[in-house]
Parts: sequence; C-alpha cells; structure tokens
Amino acid sequence: MFKKITASVLLTVFVICSSAFVIENPTYVQKQKLRRIVIDAGHGGSDFGASGKYSHEKDISLAVALALEKEINAQIPDVEVYMTRTTDIFDRVTEKANKANAAKGDLFISIHCNDAGPIRHSEFIGYKTETYYKGKGKNKKKATRKVKQYRTYTTSNPAKGTETFIWGLNKTDAKEKALRDHEDMFLDSISARELQDFDPNDPEKAIIYNIKTKQYFDRSARLALTVEEEFKKTGRPSRQAQQRGKGIWVLQAVAMPAILVETGFLSNQEEEDYLNSVVGQKEIAEVITNAVKRYKYTLETKGINPGSMNTEVVNSNK
Repeated sequence: MFKKITASVLLTVFVICSSAFVIENPTYVQKQKLRRIVIDAGHGGSDFGASGKYSHEKDISLAVALALEKEINAQIPDVEVYMTRTTDIFDRVTEKANKANAAKGDLFISIHCNDAGPIRHSEFIGYKTETYYKGKGKNKKKATRKVKQYRTYTTSNPAKGTETFIWGLNKTDAKEKALRDHEDMFLDSISARELQDFDPNDPEKAIIYNIKTKQYFDRSARLALTVEEEFKKTGRPSRQAQQRGKGIWVLQAVAMPAILVETGFLSNQEEEDYLNSVVGQKEIAEVITNAVKRYKYTLETKGINPGSMNTEVVNSNK
C-alpha cells in the first residue's frame, strides 16, 4: 500500500513539474541537459537510398554524419556522440531505433539526401490521318479523320534545397508508445523503481507520457526550425521545417526529440556535386552543429515551451 501511495505522489509531482510550462513566467519552464546525441546516417549496405548520376544517398549520408560527429566533438565537447553506423552496413529502421534507445540519447539526428523524379512533358507535334469505318454490312463505308499527335519526354527536376522533418502530430500515439517502452530515459532511477508496481494504464501515468510527448514534439520542432534558419544563413534554399503526414517511422520510435535532415537533392546535378564535396559536407556539418548549439543553450538556460511550436512547422504532403 505504501508503495502505491509513494508512486502516486511521485506521479503527481512529476505531472506538476512537467506541466509548469503552461505558466507564463519563464522561471517555471522545465529545463534539461543535453548530454548525448545519436547521429544516424540514413540507409547503408544493400539499401542505397536515392541515387544521382554518380553517387548514392547511403554514402553521402555516412560522410556527412561522420563530419557532423567530428564537428560536434570539436565545438560541443561536453556532449557525447553515438553513431548508429560508421561503416557501410544495413540496419532495418527498427534496429536503428533500438540502437538509439539503448544508447539513451537526449536527441536523435538522422541524415539523408533528397530526390525528385523527372518532370514529364507533352508537346503537340501535328496531326496524323487515321482511317476508320462507319456503318455496318452493305452500308459500311471507309472514312478518314485527323488525330492530334504528341511527343512525350522528361527533363531533370530542378528541385533543390534542404528540408528538416519531425514526426507528424497524427503519429503522436506511436511516439507515446516509444516513451512507454523506454520510460527509464526520462524518469530518475528511484521514481522508475517505485513506479514498477503502478498500473501502466492508470490515467495519471498516461498524463506523464502525454506531457513528455508534447515536450519532445516542441523540442524537435524548435531544432528543426533552427537547422533551416542556419541553412539560410549559408545561402542554401530552405524548403522549411516540416511534419511528414505519412510519418517517419524511426522518428516516432525513438524515445527522445528527433529530426531528419534532408541535406539536398541528388536529382539536381549542382547539388549532387555539392553534397559529394568535402567543402559541402563540412558546411552541412557546421550548419547542424550551430543549430544544436543554439538548441542546447535554449534547452539548458531557458527551457522550451511545449505548445508554442505547432503552427510554425508546416505539414508536408510527402
């Protein structure tokens, strides 16, 4: 009985502390340390991802991820970096999420490259005379008519620029499940031990998961917006921070704030060259690191208000 009372008290205290963001006074906004970042190089091994004229997404995402690891180690030495892969190997997204959760990261950054299919064109080139028959039996007569003729062809898609995604609000239940499965990542050891005997379906505990999910959504949104702001400073076209309507499984499955950075379009020759260059990869790594530094400062000194970011991240049709 005492354990259940203690657990109930702990839940109440946690809810009160976590709910403090509704108070306007910034003194009450919950703050948190950024200690460990999980960097995920998209695709790998037999999964090539998008392909350009001469390169593949799996190789570029790994090169950028390694450059990002180096940049964070140099500029934010008090933060530990965990890599989901450092070589050309294939892991299913479930394994990537398991690695990230096992590492108990405070932030998940997935690196990818974009692709846009060729644009299809149709051009009128004239008429063709076509023979046909009308009527039946003895009344059947031969006739001709003119039919429009078209030439179809494709051209390279000029799409270019960066996009940073977070999980969609319609995928909140999946994110909440990730938190339920890994509650030890946001509860201290004593509270977690006391709550073992507490009914996981209890409404009070459900409130905790709901609050943490909202907090992680807003932290993810804040970082996504900051990443795109930093890209704009370098002159890269920004296609905005976005929620992907159909969801991004790995972002929903990790029990931490999470973003996916589309670093450029391999279908665009200019961008493919940039993404393959050492200069381009270093610049991308510096941009993301600068965004992480701004995010870390806000998180640790001011806190990030849940509920403030919902209208700033656009919905994607992808």
